[in-house]
Amino acid sequence: MKHCSARRLAGFAVGLTGLLGARPAAAQLGGRSVMPFLDLPPSAQLAAWGGMSPSARSSDPTMLFGNPALLNADMDHRLALSYVGYVADIKQSTAAYVFNTAKAGRFGVALTYVNYADLPSNDAAGNSLGTFVVNEYTAGVSDSYTRGKFTFGLTTKLAVSSIAGNRSLAGVADAGVLFKHPTQDFTVGLVARNVGYQFRPYDATARGPLPLDVQLGATVKPEHMPVRFSLTAHHLQQWDIQYLDPRATTLDANGAAQAPTKSFGDNLARHFTVGAALVLSENIQLRVGYNHLQRRELRLDNTGGGAGLSFGAMVAISGFQLDYTYATLQASGASNYFTLARALGKKN
Repeated sequence: MKHCSARRLAGFAVGLTGLLGARPAAAQLGGRSVMPFLDLPPSAQLAAWGGMSPSARSSDPTMLFGNPALLNADMDHRLALSYVGYVADIKQSTAAYVFNTAKAGRFGVALTYVNYADLPSNDAAGNSLGTFVVNEYTAGVSDSYTRGKFTFGLTTKLAVSSIAGNRSLAGVADAGVLFKHPTQDFTVGLVARNVGYQFRPYDATARGPLPLDVQLGATVKPEHMPVRFSLTAHHLQQWDIQYLDPRATTLDANGAAQAPTKSFGDNLARHFTVGAALVLSENIQLRVGYNHLQRRELRLDNTGGGAGLSFGAMVAISGFQLDYTYATLQASGASNYFTLARALGKKN
């Protein structure tokens, strides 16, 4: 058994090292990667933490989308169903279930599906050809292994994107590690998300990189304080994640047009999300999160419109746990996240 555990631990370590060593070119922002839906937070709790969290440990099985190393005993035999209503009738549905085995360890299975509703189809002359369907989904399996204060996790999944029957396929992996303090409510997580390969690009298109994101986060609840804080640094594999619209010029004192310039402070801030949860009791929590990158990329020219802010709550009643999050995209709309979780059996 010791030899088996050692081989398994080595496998997780090699996998994480390999993913962290992936080429930075695979992490380009600004629409240059394929299957960007892989970056969408599929559940209410992830959205409430600012859209990501590799360190917020809880009993919600959908947190495996943030970091497979977040799998823990509190998730055992729990099923979570999540629904997201985006703008323009775009919808996302997610299911996740976690179970533990005596020999193979703790596993999670998850499926997420994004539907973009029926879209109008027209020929080159503008004549209507009816409608076409666009949808995307992933199906994956996660495994975790705990050794002392550290938990190692790995997710492998198949990603499919379909536009009017034209399909693209990719193999995707997430690998992470979580440190949990033995006596304090303090965790640190490191994860490499969306590492993989596009097996099949869309017809007449070139193969592209997946939206790689290396994240490092910490979550802490100070003793005797009913608040849990979380801070996450993301896109660590790529320093410059600023995009400046070249058309957004300003006038100097002489009336000459000046192109926007990049700022060190703004670029640094874009790498961070922050969140907090007010723990009123074991059954009631209030959450708030802020994602500066999202705010800068989705704000309007004259106002931020609350972009990047998210507000959520959790209520547990009679064995059911309901999470809700309202995440503001921009002044023109917001997303509503609902996650319902319940234990389906006894823990091992």
